[in-house]
Parts: sequence; structure tokens; C-alpha cells
Amino acid sequence: MSNFSFLQTEWPELQASARKVESLVHTDTRASCFYARRTLELAVDWLYQNDADLKQPYETHLSALIYEPTFKDNLPKNIFIKVRAIKEIGNQAVHSKRDITETDALRATKELFHFLYWIAHCYTRRPTAEYQGINFDEAKVPARRVSVPVHTFKQLQVMAEELKARDAEAAKLQKAKLDTDAEITRLREEVAEAKRQNQLIPDTHDYSEAETRNYFIDLMLHEAGWALDKAEDREYEVAGM
Repeated sequence: MSNFSFLQTEWPELQASARKVESLVHTDTRASCFYARRTLELAVDWLYQNDADLKQPYETHLSALIYEPTFKDNLPKNIFIKVRAIKEIGNQAVHSKRDITETDALRATKELFHFLYWIAHCYTRRPTAEYQGINFDEAKVPARRVSVPVHTFKQLQVMAEELKARDAEAAKLQKAKLDTDAEITRLREEVAEAKRQNQLIPDTHDYSEAETRNYFIDLMLHEAGWALDKAEDREYEVAGM
């Protein structure tokens, strides 16, 4: 079983990518965070392709896509910070040589779970009751597999470039499958109606907002050069106050 099984029916590509993230949490932490960012990219691409309310920016890199006003406004604030956290830890996994820990990989997996759950709640064309009561379960995260080789820092950088080229080609093929503008319009209308109906249903999912905020602050401190490996890095007693 996987924490991402709920995606199988409507979003099998996202599910396959997310399960890779989950499978590497205890085995290859840097690669797990790398794939979390990649899964985020796939999810963001799906939103732009299917939600007519989103306006595609001129630049197509991830930062431009998530900070485009219609995209940012479409996400609740507690979801947008999760998107930022996944993007940031993914960037650090590929571009920073700091240690990427199991805590980082597990946190990235949890944030990805919450973001994908939000997509399912908002955009499903199935009864939303199917997604009620789904929560992240750490027991479903696979144990460490010693037989799996750990990706090197350089290998992940090469993989990032290869996947970028592959995704561009896949996007062309996907566009070719949609034979007419009328077909694209029909699909977007179906998604729009599902979104409208689903927004009438309260979202009672626990998105663990406080945990996300605290972790995002840590990511920003890491980015600024703080190792956060000493107690005084987080809390420093000041005499006389």
C-alpha cells in the first residue's frame, strides 16, 4: 500500500511519480526530494492544462508557473506554502551540497501528499466522499533498502536536465492527442464544473499547517547558510531580558 493510492484512478501519472518519492525516503533522501519537486512540476502542469482559470505565463519554469497571479490566487495560502516548500527542498537536493536528511525527505513526501490531496478534493470528477478520511500514514513509507544504489549529487543534476527534455517532448505528444480545440474546451468545461461543485463541499482534511510553516523557515535558514545542527541555531538565550 502507498499513501498515494488515492490518485490511481484519475491521476495515474502523478501517483506513479509520487510513489517513487515515497519509496526513496529512507533509502536515497536526496533523490526522494528531487522526485518530490518533479512530481510537483507534473501536478502544476496538469493544473495549467486543465483549469481554464489559470493563465500560462511567458516563462515556463516552475517559479514562474507557481507565482503567476492566477495560479497563486487559486491556491489557499496553506497550500501555496507547501508548494514553495516542495520546490525549495527539491532545489536544495539538486543544487546544494548540504546533507539532505530523512527528515527532509519525509517532510517533502508529506507536503506532496497534502498538495495532491488538495488537487483531488478540488478537481475530482468522482464523488468527493471517496477522498474523505484519507490521511498520511508513515507506516506506509517503505523501509530502507540497502540494495538500492544512492544517486550522487552529479547524477541528479544530469537527471534533472534529461527529465526536462523528456517532459517537453511528452507535452508535445499530449497536445497532439487532443485533436481539436473543441476537445480541449470540452475537457476544461468538465473540470470547471467539477471544481465548482467540489468547492461547495467543506474540506475537513488536516493539512498540518504549523508543521509546514516551521519546516519552511528551516529551509530558508539552510538557504542562508545556517546548518541548524546546534541548539543555539534555533533558540539563543539573551542575558538581562
